[in-house]
Amino acid sequence: MNAPYTPQTMESRPAKARAHVIVSGIVQGVFFRSSVRDEARRSGLTGWVRNLPNGRVEAVLEGPRERVATVVAWCRQGPPGAEVSDVEAEWEPYSGDFDSFSIVH
Repeated sequence: MNAPYTPQTMESRPAKARAHVIVSGIVQGVFFRSSVRDEARRSGLTGWVRNLPNGRVEAVLEGPRERVATVVAWCRQGPPGAEVSDVEAEWEPYSGDFDSFSIVH
């Protein structure tokens, strides 16, 4: 049974968020997807990451807003070997659609 609503219980829960991210630059062939997956899992986030045909990487990250923001910020540098030129991040309503974080094709 869930705890009853009180202002204190709502304040103690971190706000959940969703970010749709597109990363441009030299981001394919440098383990960017697997590194995003590892960062997201380490942060307890759910969602997915994939390569796009135009050479960019796309990801959807869900979880506590602060942790999502941390992984979005990490994407601005990426793993060793990546040369990130731009990160577009669109904040969207949290959906809770995902059970884990994975690489999709």
